[in-house]
Amino acid sequence: MYTSGYANRSTTFASAHNSLTRGDNTRVATGLISEVVYREDQPMMTQLLLLPLLQQLGQQSRWLLWLTPQQKLSREWVQSAGLPLAKVMQISQLSPGLTLESMIRALRTGNYSVVIGWHAEELTEEEHHRLAMAAEEGNAIGFVMRPVRHDPLAARPHSGIKIHSNLYH
Repeated sequence: MYTSGYANRSTTFASAHNSLTRGDNTRVATGLISEVVYREDQPMMTQLLLLPLLQQLGQQSRWLLWLTPQQKLSREWVQSAGLPLAKVMQISQLSPGLTLESMIRALRTGNYSVVIGWHAEELTEEEHHRLAMAAEEGNAIGFVMRPVRHDPLAARPHSGIKIHSNLYH
């Protein structure tokens, strides 16, 4: 798994710690949007990073929403991952063009502690801003999952230089 400049940005609006240190009882809104870029040939790495957070968020009274383009969550996987089956909602077969709009609507409601959606392209500044505002409004976390294919040939330099030697021919 790797991150790029865009993928590494996250937005937090306030921390609960700050509200406790101020001593007031006003509700401080928090929201987070993170773009997670992962290699399709290493899905375990992403699970290792996200599962502890998802398990913790599963202890809240709110839902965990998965917006998946094709995959269907396995009941066995959800249980073996330590996620509360009764709090996991999934919308599958979602058109890729509708993912971000669906995430924005879901984040805004406040019914979900986390909304996870798959999006093939890097987020634009405007898309990130809209998601961040919705996450703040709903006091939720949103993960935009962006898979990339690993091409082992892409990592090697492409050189057209060939060294010919009479010693080896």
